[in-house]
Amino acid sequence: MGVDNCAAVGGAWPGGSQSWQVDTSAPGLPGESLSLVLTLKTVEGAAEGCEGAQQSATVANPVPGANPDLLPHFLVEPEDVYIVKNKPVLLVCKAVPATQIFFKCNGEWVRQVDHVTERSTDGSGAGLPTMEVRINVSRQQVEKVFGLEEYWCQCVAWSSSGTTKSQKAYIRIAYLRKNFEQEPLAKEVSLEQGIVLPCRPPEGIPPAEVEWLRNEDLVDPSLDPNVYITREHSLVVRQARLADTANYTCVAKNIVARRRSASAAVIVYVNGGWSTWTEWSVCSASCGRGWQKRSRSCTNPAPLNGGAFCEGQNVQKTACATLCPVDGSWSPWSKWSACGLDCTHWRSRECSDPAPRNGGEECRGADLDTRNCTSDLCLHTASGPEDVALYIGLVAVAVCLILLLLVLILIYCRKKEGLDSDVADSSILTSGFQPVSIKPSKADNPHLLTIQPDLSTTTTTYQGSLCPRQDGPSPKFQLSNGHLLSPLGGGHHTLHHSSPTSEAEDFVSRLSTQNYFRSLPRGTSNMAYGTFNFLGGRLMIPNTGISLLIPPDAIPRGKIYEIYLTLHKPEDVRLPLAGCQTLLSPIVSCGPPGVLLTRPVILAMDHCGEPGPDSWSLRLKKQSCEGSWEDVLHLGEESPSHLYYCQLEAGACYVFTEQLGRFALVGEALSVAATKRLRLLLFAPVACTSLEYNIRVYCLHDTHDALKEVVQLEKQMGGQLIQEPRVLHFKDSYHNLRLSIHDVPSSLWKSKLLVSYQEIPFHHIWNGVQQHLRCTFTLERVNASTSDLACKVWAWQVEGDGQSFSINLNITKDTRFAELLALESEGGVPALVGPSAFKIPFLIRQKIITSLDPPCSRGADWRTLAQKLHLDSHLSFFASKPSPTAMILNLWEARHFPNGNLGQLAAAVAGLGQPDAGLFTVSEAEC
Repeated sequence: MGVDNCAAVGGAWPGGSQSWQVDTSAPGLPGESLSLVLTLKTVEGAAEGCEGAQQSATVANPVPGANPDLLPHFLVEPEDVYIVKNKPVLLVCKAVPATQIFFKCNGEWVRQVDHVTERSTDGSGAGLPTMEVRINVSRQQVEKVFGLEEYWCQCVAWSSSGTTKSQKAYIRIAYLRKNFEQEPLAKEVSLEQGIVLPCRPPEGIPPAEVEWLRNEDLVDPSLDPNVYITREHSLVVRQARLADTANYTCVAKNIVARRRSASAAVIVYVNGGWSTWTEWSVCSASCGRGWQKRSRSCTNPAPLNGGAFCEGQNVQKTACATLCPVDGSWSPWSKWSACGLDCTHWRSRECSDPAPRNGGEECRGADLDTRNCTSDLCLHTASGPEDVALYIGLVAVAVCLILLLLVLILIYCRKKEGLDSDVADSSILTSGFQPVSIKPSKADNPHLLTIQPDLSTTTTTYQGSLCPRQDGPSPKFQLSNGHLLSPLGGGHHTLHHSSPTSEAEDFVSRLSTQNYFRSLPRGTSNMAYGTFNFLGGRLMIPNTGISLLIPPDAIPRGKIYEIYLTLHKPEDVRLPLAGCQTLLSPIVSCGPPGVLLTRPVILAMDHCGEPGPDSWSLRLKKQSCEGSWEDVLHLGEESPSHLYYCQLEAGACYVFTEQLGRFALVGEALSVAATKRLRLLLFAPVACTSLEYNIRVYCLHDTHDALKEVVQLEKQMGGQLIQEPRVLHFKDSYHNLRLSIHDVPSSLWKSKLLVSYQEIPFHHIWNGVQQHLRCTFTLERVNASTSDLACKVWAWQVEGDGQSFSINLNITKDTRFAELLALESEGGVPALVGPSAFKIPFLIRQKIITSLDPPCSRGADWRTLAQKLHLDSHLSFFASKPSPTAMILNLWEARHFPNGNLGQLAAAVAGLGQPDAGLFTVSEAEC
């Protein structure tokens, strides 16, 4: 009988002898025996050849011609095991039919003396030999293995039909280090905010299992759906509750040890909220002027666990006036009447001096006095039947006249109501204008954000009410609720043009009749107005950086408002500044105040604060209807539920407000780094007809509105810009601004300045009330033919820190700097209504809002969009609104109109990884 190489390898005795003999006689093979004598070298060589075929799985090697059913198969195979501390581990191997079983560890045979063998027969009735072998593996044996190879053992079983190798069992030394790679840290979170406590357990073999303790009680996510543990072992609380205030401990354990992290204290705090206002109290004065008040408490909810107390006042007072009662008093008696047929005359008086009012008492006494006019000598004659008939006829005529008069009055009132039935609030709906795009914009590719409004198409201005009376049977002009990009619908409408100047003057004159609007400027260059509905729109004052964005649905459906936007001159508005406060922005009005808005509008305006809010205490002021100014917002301390919010950027601020009114941005310096940006401009006459030549140096706020006013002023004076404008940073150091002129060629020019420099007082610049201050340097030509001028103008607040202008020009023909301040065309529409006022098409905007408003576990929601647009510092404000995505898109519209890059916004939205790309596409047919 032949034996293959692998079977021969199995017979190599680990005892160290040069040759050995295997008795392969087995039940069922009577009289047969096999004697093999092999050298050790032959065995070792064969083992080398078969080793590659033996991995972790059981491998059988039958003898050619032998019965494969009699190959050994393992009843028990060695399994992976860990050595805990210094305790050896036991490996067991059991096979049937088997005549010999030996272990091999890391390619070397285990010595025979280290095997513990038990022989038996199986209980199947066939009497096959069964063999079970055990060995112990110590920590020292495993530690002898160096490098990346792990310690493994495998057993080999023999029978008369061949050999079988078991799976490999890996023996590893178990351990668990003491120090956590990352421990949870203490946190303070507001109610309903998410909590994430990270934990990275110590290194160990086998890897440690992690569990969390809350105040030493096990946290079980299966019992609390508000809690779950991530694959990285972090504990996540979806929405913090007051009950989640506790000490949290991360516990790591394996078969060796159990480790505890340092406890992390989590405090869930509740910021206080105001209750509703109580009713106004009764006026303190029962007669005349008094006070009444109302109150609220910080109990909705009350602050807990260190939460912030409510901001604002808990008591409000207002003036009240109660009308005083006036008792009636008699007027003087009238003259006596003529003596009547009954020999009496009479006189009367009225309770009208004064008449009783406001609950006063009526006059006491009679209002008619009758006396005999003949000293009782007059004869009384009875009235005949003719007199009675006359009196009855007169009474009947009087009654008929009264009834006829009442009927005429009733008919007149009904006709008047019919005339007014088609006019709704004429003070609001008249004299407005609404630009309407005649043809909708189209794009070649119906992809994300590629369908832009066609701002270049001709627009038609609709003058008058949106719902005027119609004299004929033609239908009224109405805004269609259908296709948003075609507001005119399919009907034919005639839009009548009127003079913009007369329309604006009429609008201002109507507003000026009300007390609150009497301070509005009478001109129209610093004012924009329009008629708006739920589609929203935009008002812009050209060349000032001032605009008002009215988002869709900010005006309730069914309402139409005539809204205005006005720029005020600071000297025309009395703005009180306390302490070291300074005006940083223009004073802007939008109104009318008191209109109902369901979404915040965004007021954009420039400011001249530098470098940022860390150096300033910035406050937004608003003027009340009574004329007093109030701080409605302290930048940096906003709360999401506040009525006002501000996005501050370098040179501009964007105010979210649901209440229209008059606003201004005021700052107070907190450090020496706080400065105001001033713009310095040099002007001179376009034509010089005398020997004198004036150089005017303007110092103004670095805002577009201030620049516009100076340019318009110089146009009227016939001036031109002679040098490129410079920016000067003016500090809160109480130093005046100094200006001087140097290096004037004395042979050609003579300066009339009698001192070395001129000064503009510090407080004139810092309070900001006077927007454009100037100094004039007068030069005189020695000869009328002199036309070339070369000199330097210096402006500084502190020595060594200022700006200088090098002037080198021909005063008769040099106009190279005139184009720097060329204003934009004044022909632009200051009011845009509906879809033409927005860069993002309405349908795409709605799809983006619908897709990104719902929270997404993968982060593909409005929060990620805010991060991509660098607006993540306002997440709490966005989250407080019904549609956070709409707030983000509204702010993008306010910041980037009309030159915003829709491609960049499209890339930001597409990069969110939304699964349904069709959400952000719109076909040409839909538009």
